[in-house]
Formats: sequence, C-alpha cells, structure tokens
Amino acid sequence: MDMDLSIFKDYDVRGVCPTQLNSDVAIQIAHAIVRKFQPKSISICRDMRLYGKEIRDAFVDVFLSLGVDVYDAGIVGTEMQYFIAGTRDYDLVIMISASHNPPEYNGFKMVKKGPIAITSDSGMNDIRDLVKEGPLPAVNKPGTLFEIDVWKEWKEKILSLVDTSLFAPLKVVVDGGNGMAGTIVSTLFKDLPFTVVPLFFEQDGTFPNHTPNPLIEKNNETLQKTIITEKAALGLTFDGDADRMFLVDDTGRFVSGTITTALLSEYLLKTHPGELILYNAICGRIVPQIIDKFGGKSKRVRVGHSYIKTYMRETNALFAGEHSGHYYYRDFYQAESGVLTALLVLSLLSQSSKSLSTLVDEINVYPASGEINFTVNDIPAIVEKIKSGYMDAASKDEIDGISVWYPSYWFNVRASKTEPVIRLNVEADSKDILETKTNELTEFIKSMGGTVK
Repeated sequence: MDMDLSIFKDYDVRGVCPTQLNSDVAIQIAHAIVRKFQPKSISICRDMRLYGKEIRDAFVDVFLSLGVDVYDAGIVGTEMQYFIAGTRDYDLVIMISASHNPPEYNGFKMVKKGPIAITSDSGMNDIRDLVKEGPLPAVNKPGTLFEIDVWKEWKEKILSLVDTSLFAPLKVVVDGGNGMAGTIVSTLFKDLPFTVVPLFFEQDGTFPNHTPNPLIEKNNETLQKTIITEKAALGLTFDGDADRMFLVDDTGRFVSGTITTALLSEYLLKTHPGELILYNAICGRIVPQIIDKFGGKSKRVRVGHSYIKTYMRETNALFAGEHSGHYYYRDFYQAESGVLTALLVLSLLSQSSKSLSTLVDEINVYPASGEINFTVNDIPAIVEKIKSGYMDAASKDEIDGISVWYPSYWFNVRASKTEPVIRLNVEADSKDILETKTNELTEFIKSMGGTVK
C-alpha cells in the first residue's frame, strides 16, 4: 500500500491510526529498518496506546523473518526504553508511542545502545527513503523472540539516584492521565513514605478523562482542584508515555519547565558543586542566573531530546532541563526520566521548611507568555522577516530559530519539527511589557498569515 511519508518526523514516526499508520505500514518500515541498520538484536517496548499491539506484532513478524532476535519488554514508559538501551547490548531499542498526542495517534522512536537517538539526520530519513526498496527476503534461520521484564532493575536504578532516607511523609496528588504514569508511580512509590492521591491511573488508550498533554490548561483542572481539597504539598502530572513531568504547586498553580529547571539546578548543585548544567533555548533567564548564583556552569542549547543527549555526552553535563518538561540526568544514561524528576522535587521539599509555592514565588520573577503556537503557510518567510527586523535589538542568536534580546524583554520564534507551526515565547521584566510585546509579536505573525492554534 502507498505510505504517507509525512509520518516521518525529525525525531520519530508519528501518524493517525489506522489511516496513516497501521500494520501494513509498519511491515514496510520494519524492512527498511533492517536494510538501514542490519541489526542482529532489537528490543521492542510499547505503551498503552491504541494500535500499539498491531504495530508491535508487525515489527516482530518482520524482524524474526529476517533473522533478527527480538527482546519484547512489553508495556512500559519511554524512560524504560532509555534504561534498556543504557544497560543492554541490543543494537536497537524501539518504543511504540505517540507521547502527548490525542488517542487516534500512534508512532515510534528508536535509539541505539547508549542510548543514542536516531533522528532524521542519523537514519530516520534513510528509513523513509528505503521504504520504496520493498521487502527483504526471509532468511533460512529466523530470529528468536524473548520476553524480558526490566521493571525491577529500572526501579532499583531510579531509587539509587535519590537518598530515600531523606523523604518526608508528604501528600502528593498524581494525575496519571490514563497513560503509563499511573503504573510507573504505583510501582516506584511503593514503600516510600508519601501519601499518593491517584487520579486516572487506569491505562486506557482512549484517554477518557483528558488527552495526556499537561501543557493544555483544561487538562489540569481536576488535578488543581484535588490539590486544594486534599491540602496536598504538590501535584504531579505526566504525558502519555510518562517521560515528561510537570509540577502543580500547593496553591493549584501550574509550574513552568523554566522554574522547575531552576529549582532542580539549585538543588543538584548543592551536592554537585561547580558542575555544568544545560538548559534549552526557550528556558527563561532565571535558569542561568540560579546556576551562576549556586556556583555552577551553564550552557544554553538547542531544543529537542536528541540534541540535548548529544550535548550532554559531549560536555559531561550533570543535568539538563527543557521548558517542555523533559529533564535529563548524566547518571541516567544522559536521558530523561519523569519519575526521577518527581522524586528529586519531593526530596527537595522534604528537606525544606518552605512550601513549593513559596519556593516558586522566590524565583518566578520574570513574567512569561508561555508557548503560543501559530499555524502558518510559509515558516521561513516569517522567521526571515523577524531576523531582518528588530534592528535595534541588544543581541540576536540562532541557537534554535531566532531569539531577540532587549534590556527589558526577549523572545524566541522557532519552527515546529513535526507540523506547519511556529512557536512564540516571550519573557519580560514586567507584566505590562510582556503584554505589550506579546500582542505586538502576535499581530505581526498574524499579518504574515499566521493563525493562533
């Protein structure tokens, strides 16, 4: 069957099931994967999404027929893909998931052992182009299918990265979003001294309560109300595959990735003085200021998990934070873990006499717009127009998209890697400046044909 090649993205494959992605499409892609990488062993993981088993079965059938041994880890979170790639010697580890997308989506991402992400530059585009070569012939000696269970080893690894003796008996509300977080939190928090108030812990790929995207405000309403009624110390919410985590403080306020990165940077530098911490290009100014204040070194880098992991390996950075809720740890194979991040925040609060809301207030000094997305027809034209404009800016950089800096505010405009969208982030010294400049930039993008998504 014909394949919609737009499902191939910079970091993964992602599409609507079954129209764009189904077992027939998965079969074609599986042959192309083997053509490209010639693996002898592949581990496969999946989350609870619809069509996950169909995609898994298609992959397994092809890989076995081509002589590849398959190690099936079953239904897990994406961070366990990274754990497998960091601890096992398989040539490839595939995670079948569509992260935070609505229920009709599914997809997969691949890493080499390490874990080393496979991106458009390191193999994804090659796989896309090799699909047209058709199927490979079956071999005389097929591969063998093994079932593996890494939950116990993964749990031991995560708990080894925090001092559990420091935990206080805090009450925490956790929104599992009917994704993998409910199972992950239930497994990891067992025997820890926290009182967990669970919301939507049942795995359900139809996402009956809300889509697993914490960046959509309405998705957090139940969590926010429950924190107040339960008088909890904080709330945790995750995306569908649970590699991203967001905080909601004791007042029910959503805590941005910038503030969480700053809090974690301060906490980690107290026990790892002088270390390098990375933060992505849309994190706010408070992050490098906190890192500098507590004696660390900082580096601003491009957005995206594959880039972050590469930078971490190159620099041996201790930690990296992204505004999008991804947090990466040198001691977790330079990869992200949503639940490790949650435990570190709980450790921080256990040792502090202050509430999370007070800690946030102390560093939440720069009003920010949050990410504003625009659907556009001509992304390069808008980016070029911004590059050529704002000539009186104090500075500009192109670490990711275009960032423009003024004494009292700065902004970043960058293209989405997966859809015809540009993303605007603005941060300012005051709410008035933020409102004025956000409106100015929004109207400019609209004048170029952009529509707020």
